[in-house]
Amino acid sequence: NNITMSSLLSATAAVHGRNGQTSLPIHTSEGGSTIPVAFDGTNLSIGHAEPHAIAIDGSGIDHGITQAPYERRFSPYEFNGGTTLAISGPDYAVIAADTRLSSGYGILSRNVSKLHPLTEKCVLGSAGCKTDVDQLRSVLDIKMKVYAHNHRKPMATPSAAQMLGNTLYMKRFFPYYSFNVLAGIDSEGKGAVYSYDAIGSFERTPFSASGSGQSFLIPLMDNVISHKNRLDEKRDLPAEEVVEIVKDAFLTAGERDIYTGDAVDIMIITKDGIKKEVFQLKAD
Repeated sequence: NNITMSSLLSATAAVHGRNGQTSLPIHTSEGGSTIPVAFDGTNLSIGHAEPHAIAIDGSGIDHGITQAPYERRFSPYEFNGGTTLAISGPDYAVIAADTRLSSGYGILSRNVSKLHPLTEKCVLGSAGCKTDVDQLRSVLDIKMKVYAHNHRKPMATPSAAQMLGNTLYMKRFFPYYSFNVLAGIDSEGKGAVYSYDAIGSFERTPFSASGSGQSFLIPLMDNVISHKNRLDEKRDLPAEEVVEIVKDAFLTAGERDIYTGDAVDIMIITKDGIKKEVFQLKAD
């Protein structure tokens, strides 16, 4: 211990002795100090000839090409891309999502659905990190089954919307990296669409979009669905017309967003159940 302490003191004295000539000065509230420019084992290391020598400048660590310390990061999240869109109508709701699964500039799959039916009248659309989306779906399915067993009926769409918000909020300190929209039919038979942020704040809206192509779809939907800043009369659109609008919207997003493409799953939700349709997009 005495040898180590004396060596440490001599190394510290050597740093101050250089007076910043071969070192970078550091100014702190507790006085000045210096940090060596190069980590070659000669600046701060205890002499390696000494029997109990310990390198304190990191020269004993292989830092790769740089020969200097650098930060290593790990992220539990990955953005796998994708776009979702939901539109509510007088007695229906339409929800759609592309089927491309990406990682960086690579396409991992061209046929992964981002839509997940929770009941026969309620569908969840999720873009973001695939693993988090899968985990969120599992948690929601379990809660739906528990509710169905306890109450002998499926959960209503507004209740499912609240449950999704609670589930996301429960993980607010380590959120699901999932961008969600929920579409379905409420107890009055009207179309319902709910828009969410990452930690469960939600609202019922005429339409909602999420994911990598969100910024391309929302202005278009503001025009053709919400009818904002238009002088012509707003009319109720039939489900078939909304489906065609959805197809055009995803073709539009696919032109500018590399994470949106291959195909789009479209689900039309009515009081009679869910009807599914697949529309092919370009694969490049």
